Amino acid sequence: MKIIDGGVTAATGFEAGSTAAGIKYEGREDMAIVFSQVPCKVAGTFTTNVVKAAPVLWDKNIVDTAPYVRAVIVNSGIANACTGEEGMRICAATAQAVCDLTGEDVSTVLVGSTGVIGRQIEEDKIVAGVKALMAVKEDTIEAGTKAAKAIMTTDTHKKEIALTFEVGGKTITLGGMCKGSGMIHPNMCTMLGYITTDLNISKALLQEALSEVVKDTFNMISVDGDTSTNDTLLLLANGMADNEEITEKNADYTTFKEVLYIVCEYLAKEMAGDGEGATALFTCRVVGAKNTRDAKVLAKAVICSSLTKAAIFGHDANWGRILCALGYSGAQFDPAKVEMHFESAAGSILIFKDGVAADYSEEEATKILSEKEVTVICNMHEGDAAATAWGCDLSYDYVKINADYRS
Repeated sequence: MKIIDGGVTAATGFEAGSTAAGIKYEGREDMAIVFSQVPCKVAGTFTTNVVKAAPVLWDKNIVDTAPYVRAVIVNSGIANACTGEEGMRICAATAQAVCDLTGEDVSTVLVGSTGVIGRQIEEDKIVAGVKALMAVKEDTIEAGTKAAKAIMTTDTHKKEIALTFEVGGKTITLGGMCKGSGMIHPNMCTMLGYITTDLNISKALLQEALSEVVKDTFNMISVDGDTSTNDTLLLLANGMADNEEITEKNADYTTFKEVLYIVCEYLAKEMAGDGEGATALFTCRVVGAKNTRDAKVLAKAVICSSLTKAAIFGHDANWGRILCALGYSGAQFDPAKVEMHFESAAGSILIFKDGVAADYSEEEATKILSEKEVTVICNMHEGDAAATAWGCDLSYDYVKINADYRS
């Protein structure tokens, strides 16, 4: 496995493009396309919020029923959520604009939207944007990077990654991009994420691999506890690496799944660390839990705790908030067995053991907590299970950003 430059255009046969359609923003590119030169198999996971945006409903139907897809069209600025029949009509118009140029059915086009809930997208702008995207799409690294930037809203930087690996003597490439900074508390999904590969694999195994990997990556992050109406993660595979099709869970499938995990974990951590107003990526690693379910519940309780997140922002080793979060998580454990450490690039420090505070230096703890990436390790001493969750600190700027988000 080797990390290479690029994102969604790194794999053979994938193109991308971006354009300024004026959906909401002025003076910046706000639409993107991911396009395969040949038909693709597709897998996806979506928000579990009962309130689902029109693009989620559109995409879920395609993932479940369409034999293949060719393109994904994404806009930022307006979420096309809670928009009724008009919202679904806009999805259809977006897809039709692509198909007017490809000659294929609208079921070959997936759509994605992110931004303000409740506003309608103007059809003429989205259709004009599609035409512009189809004219400028390219298979270059630069085109993929511009697409990753175009789908951003409150994100502070683009999020993309690409890797190569070997399957059956063939070089396979897997690349991805995502956006997400606020309203992030995924459950079987992320905000908006798009992964492409030239691997030849059955649709059933493509979906199974994605669904399983998501559980330990995107499902284990949170910025603010809010599950979006638009959460979508799509994985496209066009088979252009020309490997023998993977149709069973053999060594090649295992290798693919391992690389997919690396891509998803990287993108998930990028979102968690880029939470709105965040100054640090906050990781909780739970070890020694009774079982995996408890480990996950415990880890997520810590990174979701507003009081703990505020303490991380203040570089305050307030272990009581962490122990409290563990205690209300729903997992049963003996508090007297818990051992807690803080770690960062500045070092490691024991802060809690045997039911009481450890004899630690507040000054040293503050130094450790002042880094850009901070980890708390909670050893429950109850078993052998472990899990990791990722979040961010909670700063003054989070409220500022969300207080005037619609404007």
